[in-house]
Amino acid sequence: MNQAELRGPVSAQVERIEELEREYRRLKRLTTSLLIGVGVLLGLGAAFVAVSARHGMPGTVADVVAAHSFVLRGEDGTIRGVWGTQEDGSLRLVFQDGAGRPRTKLDLLADGASGLSFSDSTGHPRAVFAFLPDESASLVLADQAGKTRTVLGISPDGDATILFADRNGATRAGLGVDGRGAGTFTLIDRGGRDVMQPEPEPAAAEEPDSQATPAEPARRR
Repeated sequence: MNQAELRGPVSAQVERIEELEREYRRLKRLTTSLLIGVGVLLGLGAAFVAVSARHGMPGTVADVVAAHSFVLRGEDGTIRGVWGTQEDGSLRLVFQDGAGRPRTKLDLLADGASGLSFSDSTGHPRAVFAFLPDESASLVLADQAGKTRTVLGISPDGDATILFADRNGATRAGLGVDGRGAGTFTLIDRGGRDVMQPEPEPAAAEEPDSQATPAEPARRR
């Protein structure tokens, strides 16, 4: 085979190689474009997930959100509220001030009793409203020392009363209406006596018994 005859197959092989190289470069550009596109899609997906986690999915609202407790935090990270279940089966909602002190509490106990309390900056409950399973209700007001000073209540029998106490927590006055509609009023002095009750009459002096034998005078020595 002469040189002219060899040149034909060699040229064909060179053209084939060049065509393969062009195809390889085209595939390389296509692969690079696909990788860039996938990266952009992943970035958009991550941003969508982050926004959905923070603000919820646009145009959608979850039907059910299940959790044992929820914690509310302020801009500085301080816990401002807690809502959740307790180990004893009770349910509690607590609101705290900027210093993290509980100021308002709403409780529902396992036995059905419920209560709402308001505390001051020292942690003393100052006002408490309670409703018990026996359907009695009460409103308790306390002073800065935490001593109960006023109680307004309704008993299961329908008795309505309001009591006032001194700084030591001792009841000093009371006003009420019983289930039959009769009114009552009580006023206690510092000695513990109800001043609304009549004072007991002094015991009558015993008269000497005329039949009794007079004592024998002492004999003189």
